[in-house]
Amino acid sequence: MSKKVPLFIDGEFVQSNTSNWIDVTNPATQEVIAQAPCATQDEMKQAVESAKKAFLTWKEVPVSERARVMMRYQALLKEHHDEIAEILASETGKTFDDAKGDVWRGIEVVEHAANIPSLLMGETVENVARGIDSYSYTQPLGVCAGITPFNFPAMIPLWMFPLSIACGNTFILKPSEQDPLTPTRLVELFEQAGAPKGVLQVIHGGKEQVDFLLDEPAVRAISFVGSVAVGQYIYRRGTENMKRVQAFAGAKNHCVIMPDANKSQVISNLVGASVGAAGQRCMAISVAVFVGAAREWIPEVAAELAKVKPGAWNDKNAAYGPVISPQAKQRVENFITQGQKEGAELLVDGRNCEVEGFPNGNWVGPTMFGKVTTDMEIYKNEIFGPVLCATEVDTLDDALAMVNANPYGNGTSIFTASGAAARKYQHNVEVGQVGINIPIPVPLPFFSFTGWKGSFFGDLHAYGKQAVRFYSETKTITARWFESDIEDANGPNMTIHLK
Repeated sequence: MSKKVPLFIDGEFVQSNTSNWIDVTNPATQEVIAQAPCATQDEMKQAVESAKKAFLTWKEVPVSERARVMMRYQALLKEHHDEIAEILASETGKTFDDAKGDVWRGIEVVEHAANIPSLLMGETVENVARGIDSYSYTQPLGVCAGITPFNFPAMIPLWMFPLSIACGNTFILKPSEQDPLTPTRLVELFEQAGAPKGVLQVIHGGKEQVDFLLDEPAVRAISFVGSVAVGQYIYRRGTENMKRVQAFAGAKNHCVIMPDANKSQVISNLVGASVGAAGQRCMAISVAVFVGAAREWIPEVAAELAKVKPGAWNDKNAAYGPVISPQAKQRVENFITQGQKEGAELLVDGRNCEVEGFPNGNWVGPTMFGKVTTDMEIYKNEIFGPVLCATEVDTLDDALAMVNANPYGNGTSIFTASGAAARKYQHNVEVGQVGINIPIPVPLPFFSFTGWKGSFFGDLHAYGKQAVRFYSETKTITARWFESDIEDANGPNMTIHLK
C-alpha cells in the first residue's frame, strides 16, 4: 500500500479526510510511491484560521529570534542534505547530483533568511518639513501563500516560506501534487528547528485548492512559479481579489554564440544547459543563436549532444533523468514531430529513447533541431524537455532583434571574447537575467530572480508593506500605508556574470 502524504495544519501532520487522492509515481518506473490528498474545504479553512491566529503573535516576535529559527533550520537542512536529495531524486527522476544541487540552492536562500534583520531596516529623515521628522518601517502583511511546481520541489518552496516567515508573516504552502514528499520533509525539519505552531501550513491538491487560496480574503499575497497559462490565471484571479501576486512563468531562453567565442567552452556549456534536468527548468537554454561563422559549429554541437545519455537517479553515468510524467513525454515528442513537419532539420532525435532496466520510464533522449525559424511552433513554445533549437543570423544586431521580439524574457546568455559585444548585448537585450560566457545566469539569493515580459507577472515585493510615519515636535502621529513599494517592480533587474 502506497504512503498517504499528510497535510500540515496548526503545527501537526494530519491525514486528510478527502476521498480524492492523486498518485505520486516514480517517473523512471511508473511505480506509485505515494498518494497526495486533495484537501477539503474544511481542512483549508482550518489552515487559514491557524495561520491568521499565529500571525497575531509571530509578527511581534523580535526579528533576531525569527532569524535564529532560520539559522537552526539551515543547519538541519545541511545535516540532512543528502537524505532530502535522495527523496527528491526518487520522486522527480533527477540524477542524484542534480537533486543535491536543487537542495543546496534552497539552503542558500534559508541562509539569506537568517540575515533578515538587516533587510528589514527602515529609513529616517529629520526635518522633512519644519519641525517634522519622517520614519519608515517595513512590516509584515499577514497570511501569505505559495504555489510551487514539480521541477524544483526543494529549491522553490525554500525560495518562498523561509523569507516570508522571517519577515513576520505566516505561510500556506501548496506544493506540486506530482512530488510532495520532498516538501513534506522540508516541513518536518522546519518544525524541528523550533518554528512556532501555525506559522507554516501545508495543503495538497490541484486547481480547486489553488482557487481557494486565490479567493480566500485572509490570504494577502500569493507567490507562484509555473507555466505561462497558469501564471496568467493566478495573476488575474489573485489581483482581482486585491492580493499581491508574484507569478514567475515560462521562458524561451536564447544563447547567442559569437564567432570569436571559445568553441570548446560553447559546446560543453550548451549541451549541459539544454538537456540538464531533462530540460525541465525555466532557465534551460532552449534556443542557440549562431552568429555569422559560428554556424559552422552546429554539427559539432549535435555530435556532442548525441553522446549524452539519460538514466536512473542513482546511475552515476546518467547525464539526466526522465521527464516527470507520461503526459510530459508525449508532449515533448509531439513537439519533435511538429518540428519535422514544419521543416526544421532534425539533427538528433530523442524519441523512442530506451534505458536498460527501466522500460517504463518517461525517457526522452537529447534532441536538436537545425534550420529553426521564429515562425515554427518549436521556437514559439516552451517545450520543457531536452530539446535544443539552433537558429542562424548574420550579426549581433540580428540576434538582439530575435531575442527582443520573443514574448519571454526570463534568461539569456552570450558567448564572446569581445567586451564591446558583451556590453552591447547585456545593455540592449530585453531579458531580466543575462549571462556572459556562462549559459544559465541564476542569481544568488541576495539578488532578485526575475524575468521580464511574459516570464513574470506582478509584484517582486510580495511579502511586506511599508509604513511611513510622520512625527511632529508634539509627538502626534499619523500613518500612511503604502501597499506596494515605490520602486517599479517591473523595471530593470539584470544579473551580469563574468567568467
